[in-house]
Amino acid sequence: MTSSTSAPSATPWTEEQIPDQRGRVAVVTGANAGIGYVTARELARHGAHTVLACRDRSRGEAALARLRDEVPGARVELRLVDLADLGSVRAFADGWDHDRLDLLVNNAGIVMPPLTRTADGFEAQFGVNHLGTYALTGRLLPHLLRADTPRVVTVSSESQLTASFDLANLNAERRYRPSSAYAQSKRANVYFSAQLHRWALAQGVPLRSVIAIPGMTDTGVITKSTRYGALWRAVVPRLVGLVAKPVVEGARPSLYAATVPDLPGGSYVAPSGPLQIRGATTVHRGRRTVYDEATAVALWNLSERLTKVRYELSGARPD
Repeated sequence: MTSSTSAPSATPWTEEQIPDQRGRVAVVTGANAGIGYVTARELARHGAHTVLACRDRSRGEAALARLRDEVPGARVELRLVDLADLGSVRAFADGWDHDRLDLLVNNAGIVMPPLTRTADGFEAQFGVNHLGTYALTGRLLPHLLRADTPRVVTVSSESQLTASFDLANLNAERRYRPSSAYAQSKRANVYFSAQLHRWALAQGVPLRSVIAIPGMTDTGVITKSTRYGALWRAVVPRLVGLVAKPVVEGARPSLYAATVPDLPGGSYVAPSGPLQIRGATTVHRGRRTVYDEATAVALWNLSERLTKVRYELSGARPD
């Protein structure tokens, strides 16, 4: 199946078109900086009660203070969760004390670290970007299903288009290349989101699962890294500056996916341009990965086994 996009509107979509979000309770993971911060800020600006779900208290508190300065009167709060630790994921979900959850934006992720392992022994990018996301969504499922129109937005990356997906080496048992592992983890996000949509349809619940691709965005994650050599630090920031867009633009696919009222579950929202790097926020149709149900099911079953989180109508239950 080939890729296509919906016809672009005459006026490109921006955050100014977000409808009133009052009455919605939202969680945005990785909301202390970058795309996650802008997503949380704009949801709050338009009236949502927004939870900044962050792993570091000091950075989370700084983001919360900044958001309150930028959006006086915003209904926001900070809660701690570390997707690299399944115990932390469980604690976050167990501590949820709102009567429901209307929107979960799975934004948090890590980008191309040296080979490291999570608290549970998983390769860090697979463990955080995919398994942590799978487990958090599953454990928050009972709260999502209490909402009238729950929605889960999972933020992937245009790099998933280049991934060579190897179910037998997701945990870097044989080899590890940071960029390949990152692309593979972002492909896993797409498989997860698409399979969650199919799960919701099969169960007859109104939950909508949507994929968001930011496009190449200058969040500083790579350009400000101290892990790489002097040549990298001299060249890469200049290249990124030429190609990448500002963070506020990178957040638009996430905000579109989170707030457009009639957006169908299973949608793939990304920039309209080549390789989804830049362009107007668009709903793409015919993405081959979205329809690869066999791989998505295999990954879902593996994720259930590794995290011990099962998706059920009565809630995600551990084995």
